[in-house]
Amino acid sequence: MRSKKQFAVIGLGRFGGSICHALMKEKMEVLAIDQDKEKVEEFASIVTKAVVADSTDEKALKKRGIQNFDHVIVAIGDNILASILTTIILDDLGVEKITVKAQNHYHEKVLNRIGADSVVHPERDIGVRVAHQVVSESVLEYLEVSDKYSIVEMVAGAKMVGKTIVELDFRATYGCNILAVKREEDVYVSPSPDLVMKEKDILIIIGADDDIGRLENHWMD
Repeated sequence: MRSKKQFAVIGLGRFGGSICHALMKEKMEVLAIDQDKEKVEEFASIVTKAVVADSTDEKALKKRGIQNFDHVIVAIGDNILASILTTIILDDLGVEKITVKAQNHYHEKVLNRIGADSVVHPERDIGVRVAHQVVSESVLEYLEVSDKYSIVEMVAGAKMVGKTIVELDFRATYGCNILAVKREEDVYVSPSPDLVMKEKDILIIIGADDDIGRLENHWMD
């Protein structure tokens, strides 16, 4: 089963806020940080903890124990300098995983050079997709079909290797369907029930979010 990781989200605009909502939906522990007191008060009842702090102040971040978090998402809006300084500080403090929102290509190049592990160019409301990716190492891509249903690209877990699709029995047990299997350069659309899973296979699965979560918890340990 997925462990309950600790996340910090810096910047509570549309992008950062949607990530906070999605991570809490995944039952993760979330620290929300922003300089705007009103935004922090708005999220105080939503996340595990919300604080007013300047993320470009190393002492302020250390005071909140930011270095102990599993993953920090820097979702600062238009202030590129603050985004860069925050990323440098997080890297210096030894944060395990840093994901940063980039404003443009040049911003991304700088972020990649100063310690960001992942850089995203968010369109409106893609926070949910990013949250699924940071929560689960097995999910490569996430597409929300509706409020309850999604399509995910998932790496075959060790438990799956050597089993056929019919033995996995995703449809009957979890209500999920395997749309395709990607194996190196080959793609098996509507794969045969007798297809045997191999290491590094990528499964494209559709199903209800809760059912996909149950499937992942069982097969991805």
